[in-house]
Amino acid sequence: MYDVNKIREDFPILGRLVYDRPLVYLDNGATTQKPSCVVETIAHEYFSCNANVHRGVHYLSQKATELHEASREVVRLFINAKSTNEIIFTSGTTGSINLVATTFGQEFLEEGDEIIVSTMEHHSNIVPWQLLEMSKGVKVKVIPITEQGELDFEAFENLISNRTKLVSVAHISNVLGTVNPIKRIIDRAHQEDIPVLIDGAQAAPHTPIDVQELNADFYVFSAHKVYGPTGVGVLYGKEEWLDKLPPYQGGGEMIQHVSFSGTTFNELPFKFEAGTPNFVGTTGMAKALEYVQSLGLENIAQHEDELLSYATKRLNEIDGLRIYGEAKDKSGVISFLVNDIHPFDLGTLLDRLGIAVRTGHHCAQPLMEYYGIEGTVRASFALYNTKEEVDSLVDGLNKVLKMF
Repeated sequence: MYDVNKIREDFPILGRLVYDRPLVYLDNGATTQKPSCVVETIAHEYFSCNANVHRGVHYLSQKATELHEASREVVRLFINAKSTNEIIFTSGTTGSINLVATTFGQEFLEEGDEIIVSTMEHHSNIVPWQLLEMSKGVKVKVIPITEQGELDFEAFENLISNRTKLVSVAHISNVLGTVNPIKRIIDRAHQEDIPVLIDGAQAAPHTPIDVQELNADFYVFSAHKVYGPTGVGVLYGKEEWLDKLPPYQGGGEMIQHVSFSGTTFNELPFKFEAGTPNFVGTTGMAKALEYVQSLGLENIAQHEDELLSYATKRLNEIDGLRIYGEAKDKSGVISFLVNDIHPFDLGTLLDRLGIAVRTGHHCAQPLMEYYGIEGTVRASFALYNTKEEVDSLVDGLNKVLKMF
């Protein structure tokens, strides 16, 4: 049985006060809080076996290496990849997308080629491709969305041409909460032998991921959005694609042999992991993924769906409040505005009531332009949030609105 009050005991920060009020943390789309087991795991590694990985013959290095590579297997299981060779550790979702954009662009793109993204993408899945527009002369084409915040699939099909070389779309929108039909997108792209990258930053904490079932060519996510530490993330890539891509950065670990007459590169996955990795971070990420799996992603999804439904109903009771993103298939995010009140003002005053929400464009300015707004207030839910916290948000909004 899903006992959210028991789960909350694993997150000590949720018991703190903000401006002498109980913290109501609804900014999980930006980053999630960390359970005690993750923080304790990180501290334990620093205090018991802190040493550089892979290169040392001494005991501490061997133990650190074992933990680091065991973490790769945890990630493999979490997304059901075929092999740990397909799991590349990066600095996060942004680092993963930039790795693919740079190496794929270097190896496979030339002037006039096309990349397809969508209107609802995070800047991290727009700007790397725009850099290729500037450096390689490729063209970024954009899938439009409906007023409800759903991708226009027919328009997507019409964008595909014989110059399309890659499709890169979000699994779940960080603003709208829309769950995109990525399996359908992947299948359609593969009919034309076009590879697909999926930005799973917002999906990994909320829904089971099976990269083999999806048949994704690349899938990326960050640890800190799945209750793990910051500064570490994952690039999954099919082994046949990773083999084709050139190294991303040069340095230690990604080499096999270096000489001034020529250098040979290491095998996967180390070919893309130059320098000392965040080996303590990968251990913390693995512990976070194990924690999530111990609760059951299906159970988490059900809990968050109930929260989303309840919050949508309660927020719609507020006069003048408009929700952006009303897709049929939606995850635990609600973005909204109230009348003509600036979102920054709403967020600042809610903060004084102990309620943490995100305000602004959420690194999705093209999406804001589509709706003709500067930004929104965003409440994003996690496995530890409660209906009582939703009530606190609604009560807080009503208090703030009286001031206007």
